[in-house]
Amino acid sequence: MTTLMTYAGAAAPDALQTRTGGIPLAPPGTAWPHCATCTGPMQFLAHVLLDDLGHHAGQGATGGRGLLALFMCQNDPGMCAEWNPTSGGNQALIFPTTGLQPIPVPTLDTENEDEDTVLLGEVSAVTFEPPTPADYDQAHKEWRTTHTSRSPMEILGQLGGHPTWLQYDETPACPTCTEAMTLVTQLEEGCTHTTGMNFGGRGKAYAFACEPCARARFLWQC
Repeated sequence: MTTLMTYAGAAAPDALQTRTGGIPLAPPGTAWPHCATCTGPMQFLAHVLLDDLGHHAGQGATGGRGLLALFMCQNDPGMCAEWNPTSGGNQALIFPTTGLQPIPVPTLDTENEDEDTVLLGEVSAVTFEPPTPADYDQAHKEWRTTHTSRSPMEILGQLGGHPTWLQYDETPACPTCTEAMTLVTQLEEGCTHTTGMNFGGRGKAYAFACEPCARARFLWQC
């Protein structure tokens, strides 16, 4: 089954919901992630409430499965291997859904850094389309056919399901239990080139999780 995620307008920057952009939420005292290569602060990309996976698969939300937060280095795009799940150029973190607070945004060196290296230009809420047995590419095509008044760039990706790889299968193994991780979301770059995410120019990103171990991985292909 494929559950498309589509653009649903602006969201509050600190909303506890599945969204792209805004300010990340985390337990008190959580530090803003920094890149292992350039040591600069990463860009916050998106939140995904893991409860949404069960709810939109028709299973009903169970409550408290966690919040997945995605970060990627954009201080010098292409130089920190930010597409690689183990390079240290990105981070995928799972937090509990209670007691969360906005992580303080890093103070930037305004001479050498811009706010868009840590924050996206827009906060985008997400609508989940009804699940369809079609694969992602076919579901994408059917949505475009039935929503001719809307831009195809309003398709933000899919929730759960099976990844549609642009290159080869890079499903990661959990670093704790070594089992194959499960896809949480596949992301498109976003509604506009100026406010969306940078996956190499119309690339796709993939976030996976092992919920029992509370571990996650993030990568992209183009």
